[in-house]
Amino acid sequence: MKNRIFLAGATGAIGRRLLPLLLNAGYEVTGMTRSQAKALEFRGRGMRIVVADVFDADAVMRALRDARPDIVIHQLTDLSALAGSASPTAAISRNARIRSEGTRNLVNAARAVGAQRMIAQSISWAYGPGPLPHVESDPLDVHAGEPRSITVGGINALENAVLNSPPLLGTILRYGQLYGPGTGVDAPRGAAPLHVDAAAYAALLAVQHEAHGIYDIAELDADVVTEKARCELEWRDNMRLPEDAVTHIAV
Repeated sequence: MKNRIFLAGATGAIGRRLLPLLLNAGYEVTGMTRSQAKALEFRGRGMRIVVADVFDADAVMRALRDARPDIVIHQLTDLSALAGSASPTAAISRNARIRSEGTRNLVNAARAVGAQRMIAQSISWAYGPGPLPHVESDPLDVHAGEPRSITVGGINALENAVLNSPPLLGTILRYGQLYGPGTGVDAPRGAAPLHVDAAAYAALLAVQHEAHGIYDIAELDADVVTEKARCELEWRDNMRLPEDAVTHIAV
């Protein structure tokens, strides 16, 4: 019997690409979104969808109790705030709050309902100063000045919560800078680029390989070493979904 999976951020940039991978692999998926409109879009597509705000601890607890997942996948961010009218600092602070308070709510609920594992999205450009390329054991830039300290603080809180909440086994995917459908960026740019489909594929592989610990997930460049993910997860950065995969999720 395949694992039951709870996907927080199911209708986000990575979540939309991850859903068909999980469903086609035979997993029973419950997706969470805070948007009623997005929930309606995904109903009847082979999964259960629930509407809950990650900042509402009671709502998150109810959602996970109903789903009874074996694995929780945390793909929550707020890219819309970064691209919208909010000030950059406000948008960064909201993302950091999702990563700290939101992650804490997910972890608490996952432990309460007996989930075995959590796989969470992090970033690969939060490392502290030091020689390149970075590896997973390098320290995060916890002494950075603002506004970088807001982002790194949120990442540090997320990773600590996911990795240090026994008996939950935690997996951290430190993604590079996303591009592709739903990201607002069409082509690779900046340090450690990563196509959104390859990001989703890494999460699927983390489920299938029962991985735990930290993995850098990015295309080959001079900033981070991704050998661990390529060897242990058999991940590849050139994975791409067929164009109709997202809109034709099996009913």
